[in-house]
Amino acid sequence: MKKRSMAALTAILVVAPLVAVAPGPQAAARNRSGDSARSAESTLVGGIDLDTVTIPELQARMARGSLSSVRLTLAYLRRIKAVDPKINAVLHTSPTALGQAAASDIRHRLGRTRGPLDGIPVLLKDNVDTRDMPTTAGSLALAGKPPRSDAELVAKLRAGGAVILGKANLSEWANFRAASPTSGWSAVGGQTHNPYVLDRNPCGSSAGSAAALAASLAQVAIGTETDGSIVCPAGMNAVVGLKPSLGVVSQSGVVPISAEQDTAGPMARNVIDTALTLSVIGGAPTAPDFAQTAARPGSLRGKRIGLWRLPVLGTEVDALMTSTAERLRSAGAEVVEVDLPYQRRLAELEFPALLSEFRRDINAYLATRKGPRDLAELIEFNRTHPQEQTCFAGQELFEEALTAPPTTDPEYRAMRTELKDLSRRSIDEVMAEHDLDAIASPANPPAWTTDCARGDNDVIPSSTPAAVAGYPSLSVPAGFVGELPVGLLLMAGNGQDTHLLSLGAAVEHHLDGRHAPRYLPTLPDTTG
Repeated sequence: MKKRSMAALTAILVVAPLVAVAPGPQAAARNRSGDSARSAESTLVGGIDLDTVTIPELQARMARGSLSSVRLTLAYLRRIKAVDPKINAVLHTSPTALGQAAASDIRHRLGRTRGPLDGIPVLLKDNVDTRDMPTTAGSLALAGKPPRSDAELVAKLRAGGAVILGKANLSEWANFRAASPTSGWSAVGGQTHNPYVLDRNPCGSSAGSAAALAASLAQVAIGTETDGSIVCPAGMNAVVGLKPSLGVVSQSGVVPISAEQDTAGPMARNVIDTALTLSVIGGAPTAPDFAQTAARPGSLRGKRIGLWRLPVLGTEVDALMTSTAERLRSAGAEVVEVDLPYQRRLAELEFPALLSEFRRDINAYLATRKGPRDLAELIEFNRTHPQEQTCFAGQELFEEALTAPPTTDPEYRAMRTELKDLSRRSIDEVMAEHDLDAIASPANPPAWTTDCARGDNDVIPSSTPAAVAGYPSLSVPAGFVGELPVGLLLMAGNGQDTHLLSLGAAVEHHLDGRHAPRYLPTLPDTTG
């Protein structure tokens, strides 16, 4: 196709939906006040429900010509404008999003699509580098010039035809700044709210990614995790989140905490979309018929799942785990009670090791950006910029990291070696002893009330074994405690990402643990 005709077709594809959805003068006059806002807030577009539709369903419609990527992208942009003010999950949208969508529509018309994400709108957590949009990690220190290049995972998304819709808010510096942080808050973006109950916390640090998905502001999103920052927000916002095996997704171009534990991962409202996104950003193999296999009932029959209850998360969560186990058993799974060893020692060692790794890795990253050149300059920036202290002033973790032993220190090396050994044994030994396909546990407690003065009120030990081991973990909606979502966290051995996703799809099918949020302002106070 000639460049001029390609450009003309692109323009037509961008403009036509805008004209088609604009009401004429008479219709506009008949509209009651607020009708346009209610329309923008609807999850229905072209006969599909954004809240429940899957990527395979969208691609089938685009292949038939009954849906365009431009129309889909425009619907999400309109929802962001109408709904995001309630939850504050999206920092900014890409000015090229509709152009990206139009290019995808051309590929669909020519039969030259690039894969399962071609034309699918994706939000990125704002610690993932983009050459054409700011990447701040939530900090004003990085709010200037964008990075020189895309993160490798973003390059893969673009190569796969995905529409980069925009950037999602996060817990500043991925919750590795203050000793008592408030998840979902950043100096750049302010506070993200849980869409289910707005004064409750979305969990960190992929708070904006999870909250945006819960509110149907994108089809899929990218989060990042060092320990819990994908799977906890997924659970607390009733979406799906995968922390892949370490190394499946490139760390290049992602603002770091620790190269020994950091990974980006896919998040979505269902397991199928999560798996398809992983196949693009990680190149991880997924079965060609995954969508059909994952949706087939009865696939839990004969599976052995170990239930790690974690009663520390409360009696209501424990009761939900009991009912979850009953549902899994009724679907043919064998559920056995387990306890994971070495957890106290892991808790003792993980934080000191992360301090040393953070100093090394953040210094290397800052050297690639305009702004503070190293951790010492970043600490000084926060001291001299009051806007960085509007929710909490502390940067104790930064200060401790500045004086932590270097990663060449023998004591540090011994800590990380022991961490890797014990975390892997905590999963491997239990799975071998009970002949398990996976270990399950609650992903999160019910969301606590957001409070800058107090900070987070979280005790969430379930993510640590897989996070430290570098093994995959997957949070799938399990149900609700009152109005508040709780996820079921599934763990498996190293490199078992596809196995875990297939199992998670079957669990998702039988639990049916998600419904759309109602944006309740608060819950009744029952403490009296």
